[in-house]
Amino acid sequence: MKRCPNCGDTGVDASWNCQACGAAPRRVGEVLELAPALASVNDGFRAEHFHPLAEVEERNFWFRARNRIISWAARPFMRAGATFCEVGCGTGYVLAGLASAYPHVKFSATEIYSTALSFAATRLPSASFYQMDARSFAFADEFDVIGSFDVLEHIEEDEAVMRELHRALKSKGTLLLTVPQHPFLWSQQDEQVCHVRRYTRADIRAKLERNGFRVTLATSFVSLLFPAMLASRKRSRVDDAEYDMTADLRLSRPVNAIMGAVMGLEFGMIQVGVRFPFGGSLLIVAQKTS
Repeated sequence: MKRCPNCGDTGVDASWNCQACGAAPRRVGEVLELAPALASVNDGFRAEHFHPLAEVEERNFWFRARNRIISWAARPFMRAGATFCEVGCGTGYVLAGLASAYPHVKFSATEIYSTALSFAATRLPSASFYQMDARSFAFADEFDVIGSFDVLEHIEEDEAVMRELHRALKSKGTLLLTVPQHPFLWSQQDEQVCHVRRYTRADIRAKLERNGFRVTLATSFVSLLFPAMLASRKRSRVDDAEYDMTADLRLSRPVNAIMGAVMGLEFGMIQVGVRFPFGGSLLIVAQKTS
């Protein structure tokens, strides 16, 4: 069910014109802009980072490993005809990976930046794309599964987003999340990519439970590589103007291959039931309970 992002009313026609408040979003190419004031500039991320990210995602071990973990966690819920929405899809790398694994699922995606959606729409032209603010989500009782991967840490009002995603899920729907973990790992990198927090497992579980979810799976990942990650986060600060956000992602082929192999071992352990208590990232699967 559509909801007007301006007033919240469900009296929205097929073109997304709101009968209650008169809001009429514009369409730019294949993308419907539902939060145009935030489409090019906002506090959550820097639009200029999307292009370098798109260049390294498919080669970098971390993005590839995260896709494998997300795809594995999603498998029980991706039945034929299921509806899946990725919130904060960025350049569409995760979305395209899921669509490749589950071609029988109907995919939608939202992103606050129009720039990112131009990459995502190229990667998966068959999906429906919406430029949208997750704090004012334009759907209710619409999706079987919602995924949001390394997004909540960019948003001050993360519980407001959880409430909106709860509303957008169908009864007993599933929420898949990944977030950066451990506040003690906070570094210049977090600041440069516009994080507002790193989570503890107890913190995100409590927030989800307050907002109508029950956590059914939680595991850290980037655990076997945790010592290397910790060392990289403790490096001396450089001048912000000289900071290169993608420097840690542009690895030599041998180093990338070794780290990919370690993440492959870790993934195998997770598949057979190992749940890591620490790691750079946290995977959460939660079910809508009310």
